[in-house]
Amino acid sequence: MFSTSTQSKNWMFNSEDDLNKLREKANLKHILTYGGHINEATRYEFFLTAEEEKIMVKRYEIRLRDFCKRFQPPMTRCVIGTAFHYFKRFYIHNSVMNHHPKEIMVTCIYLACKVEEFNVSIQQFVANLKGDREKATDIILNNELLLMEQLNFQLSIHNPFRPVEGLLIDIKTRCTLNDPERLRPGTEHFLERAFLTDVVLLYSPSQVALAAVLHAASKLQENLDSYVTDTLFGVEGSGKLAELIEAVRAIRSIVKMVDATPDKNQQKLLDKKLEKCRNPENNPDSEIYKKKMQALLDEDDDLYHRISTRTDSLDNSALGMSVSGSPEEA
Repeated sequence: MFSTSTQSKNWMFNSEDDLNKLREKANLKHILTYGGHINEATRYEFFLTAEEEKIMVKRYEIRLRDFCKRFQPPMTRCVIGTAFHYFKRFYIHNSVMNHHPKEIMVTCIYLACKVEEFNVSIQQFVANLKGDREKATDIILNNELLLMEQLNFQLSIHNPFRPVEGLLIDIKTRCTLNDPERLRPGTEHFLERAFLTDVVLLYSPSQVALAAVLHAASKLQENLDSYVTDTLFGVEGSGKLAELIEAVRAIRSIVKMVDATPDKNQQKLLDKKLEKCRNPENNPDSEIYKKKMQALLDEDDDLYHRISTRTDSLDNSALGMSVSGSPEEA
């Protein structure tokens, strides 16, 4: 159940202001770690601001959505929803200057495929990517454990898709609305836009689902108010009705403000700024990163050599042993 899940306990927040404060904290932490020597008045000439980081994350959320839509074989909705959750969670406490969103994005999607049991191999996965697929494989596999650590290994996600199906079944059963399936396209479009906002970090899956269904109904000029007040909640649930109505209104208001068309000129400027200020230790194109990876490989080779030598020694020792009481001695 959602109410007892790690998602409810650890990954739901009271307001967008609370989320923005955490993102600002992550931004400042990175700057103080890697740019403590830079004058405070000029630090943002070199580093990204928290708002600029937020813009970049939003842009890569659009890329995440588009990549999943084009993916072959076709992805399930739960994989896409789970990948969005992972991506959003990661950048609550991490800076894009430390971990580039294009690398975390594909890692989130790959991990979501595993968790949601959408069975594709790493080779099948990177076949959907453009560019150097061997490099992409290394990036994804190197970042996978980091991602899980930053998610506190809390990987189970409650998406709004199941509550939507439950609502549609209930409307078909207990509501007089003609052909409730007409609500599906509008509902799905609303949820797609909702994942480009913070609503999944602020409201429960059932609240987001209800907001989506009611939005779809209003677009068709249908009224489900009596269904919600009389049928869905009834007398016993009337005490929670005001809270629910407020949540639905807030969700619809946030989703309505989504701008899914980023400014391309702004994108280019932020990309250039990020390339200058990103942490070279986590940049696969930097010499520091390449040397670090080579050192890890050398360390693995040394460990393998020591284990092999020890195993050979034990094997040779065993071959030279005689066991008293063996059939040969008898």
